[in-house]
Amino acid sequence: MPAEPVSLRPVREDDLPLLERFLSEPETAGPFQWYGYADPRRFRQRWTENRLLGEDGGQLIVAAGTEPLGFVAWRKVVVSASTYCWNMGAQLLPEARGRGIGTRAQLQLVRYLFAHTPVMRVEADTEAENIAEQRALEKAGFTREGVLRGIVFRDGRWRDGVAYSVLRHDPLPADV
Repeated sequence: MPAEPVSLRPVREDDLPLLERFLSEPETAGPFQWYGYADPRRFRQRWTENRLLGEDGGQLIVAAGTEPLGFVAWRKVVVSASTYCWNMGAQLLPEARGRGIGTRAQLQLVRYLFAHTPVMRVEADTEAENIAEQRALEKAGFTREGVLRGIVFRDGRWRDGVAYSVLRHDPLPADV
């Protein structure tokens, strides 16, 4: 059975309620992305300012057909006075998880960032306990770089993370 087609597109105003769910519903954010309630207006404010596409990062909707299933995002990480890379991630609705959609969306975002920006490196990180995301990143062509001890505070305790990257010249999978 072929993988269901996944696409990335700019955020539209009618997508904002979907994005706001990730900041106001623990079950939508999921166990590794829920950090407590946050101001859901932040997406609307950024959308009004730059449609969630700026020089320092952005967000795109992940869709299967016309159905929005979540988003991918990236932000600039300044490495030196003349160098930066992107740090990226994805969040999907609960019903979209476990179907390979996140893997395909993250691979598409890597291709997009390498095609439209001069960066050498795209980074991603996840909690050490998030085995599904680690597998997704590896399938999307990322290389595991190491463990970041005590990097994130979530749900009352400090947790380790795992750092990944893909470089411009690394081979990317043809399809996942």
